[in-house]
Amino acid sequence: MIRMFQQILFKKIPPCVPKCSRLVRVSQISNDSMKDESSNSEASNTDQFHEDSSQCSYKTREVLHLLEKAATFGGVMDKNWMTTPYPKDIPLNYKEETKPSVNPENTSVLLFPGQGIIKVGMIKKYMDYPAAKELFEITNEIINYNLLKLCLNGPQKELNRTEYNQAATVVSSLVALEKIRAETPKVFETCVATAGYSVGEITALILSGIITFEDGIRLAWSRGKAMQYASDMVPQGMLSVFGTSKAQISKACIEAENWIRDMGIENPTCRTAIFLCTERKIIAGNIEALEYIEKHKAQFGLNNTSRLPVSGAFHTPLMEPALKPVSKILNSIEINEPRCIVYSNYKAVPYTNLRYVKKYILKQIVSPVRWEQCLQHIYNRPDGIPFPQTYDIGSNGRMKTILNLVNSKASRSCVVI
Repeated sequence: MIRMFQQILFKKIPPCVPKCSRLVRVSQISNDSMKDESSNSEASNTDQFHEDSSQCSYKTREVLHLLEKAATFGGVMDKNWMTTPYPKDIPLNYKEETKPSVNPENTSVLLFPGQGIIKVGMIKKYMDYPAAKELFEITNEIINYNLLKLCLNGPQKELNRTEYNQAATVVSSLVALEKIRAETPKVFETCVATAGYSVGEITALILSGIITFEDGIRLAWSRGKAMQYASDMVPQGMLSVFGTSKAQISKACIEAENWIRDMGIENPTCRTAIFLCTERKIIAGNIEALEYIEKHKAQFGLNNTSRLPVSGAFHTPLMEPALKPVSKILNSIEINEPRCIVYSNYKAVPYTNLRYVKKYILKQIVSPVRWEQCLQHIYNRPDGIPFPQTYDIGSNGRMKTILNLVNSKASRSCVVI
């Protein structure tokens, strides 16, 4: 009998090591990182950021250290104690030729949300499930911040900040999986594929076992802080646009870039950042470019536009300042064989060569998220072939809604967790 999700996240270490030892070890890592940060900060007191306090509430010295020293969490040396969220004794079935003939209806696909989904108090419904609180306790020890308190009590404005929201999104999604472990544990045995939207790809990588839970939290935390820094460099944002097949989104972006270049803005950026479905895309770039498109949307065949509640032009070249620290943290992460197929946002195909995992994670930050294409690959099948059972994990139905826009038949088999 396969031990279920409590073992999945926390029982990889030998039974003789008590749970408190794991937390002590995580605490030691955090303390070591803090000591390194303290010593390095004293050596660079003259390098301070002078930013608008309304835009940057996090510690300037911490961000400076993150960007210069790349926040590699250097204290993490021993990888043996780290956990994987997938049962070790489930066969590696990510290669098509190794899969037995199984009725697709008896398989499962798990979808994870990206930034901007979670609201204050949203995780309360999961906190009574086994190990949910412990997931947050370990997270808090790793990042030296009380993320659970922020998720439960807010304020929402702070939770919305990229530096907190990305790590909070990852751990909240994993906490939501506790509901599945308690109610339908067979889902983990039958999981054939998983995908995550934007930062949700880190969640999917954790689920598959490609990276450990601890490494995934370190990556999400550093990624969020680095992308927050990039977001604060110039006014930027994201704009959801809706239009028919005749909509001229590419032309709109080119003209918007030319317009703001004439205004004197150097290296203007405006491009499609996320492919949601045929009719809807997310455009990202300089604020001035987004304003131009909003004002002239009719001439480009756009019926509806709305700003996203984020301050960054994610998945565009405006995120390039975040690449160095994220690259350094990736260099400290060990990549493992997956237990199921994981789809890359950057390529919209499964990770089949593990040598490209780190490269694609990095590329995703400055490249479009091809979510529509990912879903098309997952659910493409001849007529008459049933769809797998899909689970929308922790998005309050957002992932199911998008799936319905891409493949309405597949969405009928989607359960919101």
